[in-house]
Amino acid sequence: MQHRSVVEELRERCRRCRVVRLFDPWGSPLCTCPPKYSLHPYTGCSHLCLYCYATTYMGFRRSVPKKGFLEKLRRDLKWLDHRFVINMSTSSDPYPPEEAIHRLTRETLKLLLPAGYRVLITTKGSLVTRDTDLLLEGNAAVTITITTLDREVAAKMEPGAPSPRERLDAVEKLASEGVPVGVRIDPIVPGVNDDPGELRLLVREVFSAGARFIVTSTYKARPDNLSRMASAFPELKEAWRNLYRVRGRWMHGYWYLEEPLRIRLLEPVVSEASRLGMEYAVCREGFRNPRFLRARSCDGSHLVPLRVKPGGSRWPG
Repeated sequence: MQHRSVVEELRERCRRCRVVRLFDPWGSPLCTCPPKYSLHPYTGCSHLCLYCYATTYMGFRRSVPKKGFLEKLRRDLKWLDHRFVINMSTSSDPYPPEEAIHRLTRETLKLLLPAGYRVLITTKGSLVTRDTDLLLEGNAAVTITITTLDREVAAKMEPGAPSPRERLDAVEKLASEGVPVGVRIDPIVPGVNDDPGELRLLVREVFSAGARFIVTSTYKARPDNLSRMASAFPELKEAWRNLYRVRGRWMHGYWYLEEPLRIRLLEPVVSEASRLGMEYAVCREGFRNPRFLRARSCDGSHLVPLRVKPGGSRWPG
């Protein structure tokens, strides 16, 4: 009940906002994210990941900066509650290649962090390291998505994103500078990046690079992204049709794999993270077993430090 009242309060505040939104993925009960805001400086996403869930409503297109974004954000700030994390971004990546030119995400951080807002950055963009100076001076943490160490597979699934090596280097640079950083191994796609040995190796690599936290999930299919994936991996088209549309289940806007298969796909990541003593969680799987959540949040919100008080003064220490 308390969680619901908090969400309703955030929703009421967000009704007055122009660019800040309450993160509420279609009211799905399978989402265990804490109450938070979402913020997207860009529409579309130039990383063009074939499995992207958000293309259903934003289209499969390159990143475009939102018109008048910073002015609208300045007006929105008076309605925001400093207690809650602002997640940049939950669909359109805040660090597409276009950010090197427009610097819209950097200007956004210049507004939010000195004022004490809590910011969680979710990205595949290695360009995030450019803003280490800002991240270290504010309440910020970063989660970087790395789906595989195989450069060819990544280029096929995520044709506009930096290579896995570039993303690992970004994790290492952020961590070495003192920015709290986690990694999303997300999604795990049957037949593509689900080899148990390779997943365990990926966990070890991100741990060695300095990641403190891992969140992982299985691929949830939608008609548009499944069509793109089947075009890129035609040899798996019939297997996916059977796994998702015949044996799977349509839940809350997605085709889900059968639960035993989802557990099997996630097991290498979860067990290796546990062995290494890392924090970890799964995303939108609906599992009640506490084995799948060994962190204070499922999205990495708990990584965000408190360096700056609301209003701009610094906490001691």
